[in-house]
Amino acid sequence: MIKRELYLEQLRPFIDKPLIKVLTGIRRSGKSAILMMLQDELTQRGIDDENIVYINFESMEYTEIDNAKSLYTFVKSKLKNKLKYYILLDEIQEVKSWEKAINSFLVDFNVDIYITGSNSNLLSSELATYIAGRYIEINVTPLSFQENLEFQKILSGTDISDIKKEFIRFMRLGGFPIVHTADYSHEDAYKIIKDIYASAILRDVVQRNRIRNIELLEKIVKYVFENIGNMFSAKKVADYFKNQQRKVDIETVYNYLDALEAAFIIYRVPRYDVRGKEVLQTNQKYFIGDLGLKYAVMGYKDRDISGILENIVFLELKRKGYQVYVGKLEEKEIDFVAEKQEQKIYVQVAYKLSEESTIAREFGALLGIRDHYPKYVVTMEDFWQDNIEGVKHKNIAEFLLMEGY
Repeated sequence: MIKRELYLEQLRPFIDKPLIKVLTGIRRSGKSAILMMLQDELTQRGIDDENIVYINFESMEYTEIDNAKSLYTFVKSKLKNKLKYYILLDEIQEVKSWEKAINSFLVDFNVDIYITGSNSNLLSSELATYIAGRYIEINVTPLSFQENLEFQKILSGTDISDIKKEFIRFMRLGGFPIVHTADYSHEDAYKIIKDIYASAILRDVVQRNRIRNIELLEKIVKYVFENIGNMFSAKKVADYFKNQQRKVDIETVYNYLDALEAAFIIYRVPRYDVRGKEVLQTNQKYFIGDLGLKYAVMGYKDRDISGILENIVFLELKRKGYQVYVGKLEEKEIDFVAEKQEQKIYVQVAYKLSEESTIAREFGALLGIRDHYPKYVVTMEDFWQDNIEGVKHKNIAEFLLMEGY
């Protein structure tokens, strides 16, 4: 098993702290593996195996634990001594009213609790109702480019010599860990990812939200996948279907987009007025939880390259803990305004800087921002090294591997 230190480092400060640790993220992003890595780490710290209770609710072994009472009874039966117990519960949303059992564990037992789930409603509704202020969330995404390099180094036994070539491979496969554990062809990788997509859509979107019009849901998914990097709203989606001679209620579109976002299939990125320093309510961009989903559903197309690169940069900023917005500066658009505590960076993403008009557009938008925060233009250019008035240019592979900005 290849360690994902990015997430273990986030978990370690909270081990033995009186907070529930919640790992959320799209199915097959690696949450289960991280939970098992944590189990190994607890063992290495001297915790006895019998004081670690691990349950994977997707396993047939635990199908009878399907409600709060049966979960409580099972866990209670495992607590044999007065020492602290570590409760690790994987894909907890499979248990009805699970949050009641979690709350009881905190009240009744000496425990440290870790849970995973594939739906953000774990926090926004169920969990928050019972233990508001007593949990921390860590959002797990598929592999970053840095993690992909670590996977390839361990599997091949050698360092990756051509980083730019490896980036192209990563860009065309996405980051689901399973497709990087063997030398799959693109076709085989997309078959694997299509199964992940089908499971996420069925279990975390359709079943959870009791969606009946699956055909419409699939059409909305394809619309979003075709428009990554473009501004649009639920109204625009509804208008699109209206032009296709298909009447769709705008409220339905909102509900379906919210359901897809809750399952981490897509992320909504709001607009931010750089000059007015306020979040705008109209229009936004949507990005995909992993680009492999887009390729598995619609195939890879080189003409989508600009949106693909934006999606990769967005996910990297999110992994690094930034709150990400799409910037608006008068009539100009800033691809990303990213904030974290007192830090802020601005990022423009483009494919190439081969024309003067492209250089003027990408750099010009950032040069209009008069503050001291870092500003980057990120592209796939290799030879173009110029910085303009403090705005730095970076090859995207190098940008993704930077420890800080």
